[in-house]
Amino acid sequence: MREFIYFSRNARTSGNFNDLMKAGRMDIVCHVVINSFFISHRMREDVKLHLVFYGPPTPPRHIEIFVKNEEGMPETGKKVGSLDISKKDIAGLIKRILFKYQEGRKVEAFPGCFIEKKSLIKIVEELAKTRAIYLLDRNGDNVREIEIKENPIFILGDHEGLPKKELRRLSKSAKKVSLGKANYFSSQVVSILNNELDYRGL
Repeated sequence: MREFIYFSRNARTSGNFNDLMKAGRMDIVCHVVINSFFISHRMREDVKLHLVFYGPPTPPRHIEIFVKNEEGMPETGKKVGSLDISKKDIAGLIKRILFKYQEGRKVEAFPGCFIEKKSLIKIVEELAKTRAIYLLDRNGDNVREIEIKENPIFILGDHEGLPKKELRRLSKSAKKVSLGKANYFSSQVVSILNNELDYRGL
C-alpha cells in the first residue's frame, strides 16, 4: 500500500462552501483525489490518501480515503463502481465527509472515508514508526535514483508549500526527494509518483 499525504494550509475545515477556489483551493484537492485513485478502466486499490486541512474555521482536519474497485468512490451520486467521476462529485464527497466530523473521534463518514482532528506532524510521527517517509522537496535526491522501500509514504504540499515550522520537523523523520527542476501541480506530482511506483512494482 502506497500512501500520499497532501497538506493544504488554507483548505476549509467545514463543509459549508460552494466556490472551490475560495474554499482554500479545494479545486486542487479534488484533482489530487482524482489523480491518486483513477486510471483507465479501474480505480487503484493500492493507494491510501491523507488530506490534511489547516484552513478556517476549525483546523486541523485529517481525511483518510481508500477505495475498492467493486465499491468505487462512495457517496458521489454515481452508480457503484463508476469511473465517471468529476471534480464536482469529489467536492461533494469532501463536503459530506467534513460535515460528518465529531469532536474527539475518528469517524468513518462513508466506507473507506474517515475524518478526525489530527495535525500533520502527529500523522507523520505515527506512520514513521513502521514505514519509510519521503518528503517532496526540489533540493532532495532524484526520486528515480534512490531506493524506495515497500509501502512508501510521500508528503506533498499545496501551491504554497509546507509551513517552515512543519518542514523543519518533517525533515528529521523523512527523506527529501525531488522530481526535478520543473514545478508541477500537486495532482501531477501524485501521477508521477504513482507511475514511478508502478514501474518499480512497488
